[in-house]
Amino acid sequence: MLEAEFPNNTLALPVVADLGFSWRPDKKNFFPRGCEDGGYPEWMSVSTVVPLDLARDELEDALTTVRGAVARADSLDESESADVWRLVESIAKPYEDYFTEWFEEHDVDWVCAVNMTLSDAVPVTLALHRAAARRWPAGARGGVLFWDHDLFGSYAVFEEGTRVYPPEPNQFTPLPGSGPCHRWAVVSPGLALEAAEYPTELSAMTVPNVLPALGSWELEGRHEAFCEQRGLSSDRPLLLVPVRVFQVKGVEISVRMFAEIKRICETRSLPVPQLLVFGSLDEDPPYAEEVVHTARQMNVQDDVVFLDGVPLSSHQDAGLRWHLDEVDLLRLCRAGGGAVLFTPNTTDVESVGLGPALAAISEVPCAVTDYACFEDIYGARSGCVRITNTEELTTAAERLVDLMVRNSEGDPLVREMMKRDKEQVLRSFDPQPWRQLLREIIHTAAPH
Repeated sequence: MLEAEFPNNTLALPVVADLGFSWRPDKKNFFPRGCEDGGYPEWMSVSTVVPLDLARDELEDALTTVRGAVARADSLDESESADVWRLVESIAKPYEDYFTEWFEEHDVDWVCAVNMTLSDAVPVTLALHRAAARRWPAGARGGVLFWDHDLFGSYAVFEEGTRVYPPEPNQFTPLPGSGPCHRWAVVSPGLALEAAEYPTELSAMTVPNVLPALGSWELEGRHEAFCEQRGLSSDRPLLLVPVRVFQVKGVEISVRMFAEIKRICETRSLPVPQLLVFGSLDEDPPYAEEVVHTARQMNVQDDVVFLDGVPLSSHQDAGLRWHLDEVDLLRLCRAGGGAVLFTPNTTDVESVGLGPALAAISEVPCAVTDYACFEDIYGARSGCVRITNTEELTTAAERLVDLMVRNSEGDPLVREMMKRDKEQVLRSFDPQPWRQLLREIIHTAAPH
């Protein structure tokens, strides 16, 4: 997309990345070095460094203590706050040294810090601010782009009845704008409005997600091999659930709706679809157990495939087993006359929700539960079946099956509906803001 505008090897490969596993003890099966076989593409070099020299349980306890204290900062007295600051500083220093060395080793020009305004690891964000200020003082080329998909007020995630993040920034949370080398972007106008209320002079620009380019719809050998290895039948449509298996993503609702879809297809003597869930069952084991139990309870466990995470690039592992990326899975969905299910189980977490967008660019229908920002992002999408009551999924399932069949058969009205949805989504997810931001990053110095 950007080659013609940014030629001459603007981007040095491989892209070095730290995916944050060492500071996310809530991802227990990936903490602190990630999964054993990440399946990362050749253009990415992922760090597995754990900067803090503590035993795993001690590191987990320290990070969890800080995150919990930050979430309830308003209830801390002066002595408790001082204790939190001491713990924050003890963690921040090793990470500051790590970032400083990492930037120098790879001669980093710009860092894209994704969702690091949130308080998952306040000491690490603080360390990033300090290391960046040292490397890119005022007037220097380079810096940190904070690109946030979620912010405090709009990401109301709870664990065991307790809010994970404070509803707004507090004394412990570093914000973009503390240094001259910062840029700040958020993915939606709603998040930009929230960011405007934060106590920082730096304004957040709206830079939406860039949707994948699907290219040719023709299937190739890897698609056939993947289906064979996964036990997927070419005459059964694929329904995609393009989310993590995480408590707020509502995968259990998708499974329940799929059970209705299966019953309807059997009644109509239609091919029964198969359900592909993108996320890993290892990310949130208690919730994953709930999802698997739901599949068994609905008697659809043999029709549901958990993909254990979707890689950035399609590849074969050491055992020659294919792992397809998002684009290839969408191509399979389109080719088989499938659909997308996007069913958050809470209304106040998603800031965009990309499931309906992925369906639109693939020109397949989508079923979606109600969530707060849906209409702000997508408007009146005719190709989306809205699920307004999750206790009554039958009507929505009937509507989705009708759309799938008519779309697969080439019904002119439905095909036109899908094309209109695609055009609207491509306008909403205009890549121009990214182009403009990249021009600024490449051609201008950090602001004074």
